[in-house]
Amino acid sequence: MLAMAALASYALQPALAWHSGAALHCLALSDAATGQALLRQGQCNTRVTPASTFNIAVSLMGYDSGILKDEQTPRLPYHDSYAAWNPDWRTSTDPTEWIHKSVVWYAQQVTAQIGAAGFQRYVDGFGYGNRDVSGDPGQHNGLTMSWIGSSLQISPEEQVAFLRRIVNRELGLAPHAYDMTSRLLRVRTLANGWTVYGKTGTGSPPGPDGKDDRSRAYGWFVGWAVKGNRTIVFAHFNQDREEHEEAAGPRAREALLRELPARLDAL
Repeated sequence: MLAMAALASYALQPALAWHSGAALHCLALSDAATGQALLRQGQCNTRVTPASTFNIAVSLMGYDSGILKDEQTPRLPYHDSYAAWNPDWRTSTDPTEWIHKSVVWYAQQVTAQIGAAGFQRYVDGFGYGNRDVSGDPGQHNGLTMSWIGSSLQISPEEQVAFLRRIVNRELGLAPHAYDMTSRLLRVRTLANGWTVYGKTGTGSPPGPDGKDDRSRAYGWFVGWAVKGNRTIVFAHFNQDREEHEEAAGPRAREALLRELPARLDAL
């Protein structure tokens, strides 16, 4: 989902591993209550664009501000002027469909209603990554593009810290915002009894021609797992070494879900 802004974004990050040919990877798990780091594998402090994982933050903003009401409200109509490089996005969309399909234009309609000042206040209050919502240089598009391969960047470690503040309800938001966001993010209950909540994100760095290099695509899957009185927050990030037909975010999700039961049972 880096089309339109990728080149400008990654010019801000000259030290990232894909520029030297290495692939980034991180798996981080922490206890939500104590903050104890339970697992750290890979480059967990490297910041990249959050892509559609930022929809977690937009959901919290939307429900807290009253723009979003419940799982089906509002259903917004699609217009041809909206960002829709995925054909599945070219239809009216409700909050549940937005999260499940990562519909960029829906998030953009929410942030546009919040407004630039309110958007910055939320991002600052969330302590979200580098907090830079300026967007692409000279484009004045931070309100609708900053999280899509642009100025806003976050590391897996910072994702975990943000998620802990969500599950512990430490962001100063209306209870409805936490409740509804959790409902939208519910993925499945694993065979060992853990219920998983999370969001994917997919992107590609720019190649030499400035276009998305899909052979170096990366995928996010971030969220939390709950069983009884215990909650574990996680961030999984992986960068490809070759091109794949399926998007990187869903692949990152399925890869983690396959190993998560054993990981959680071992904690």
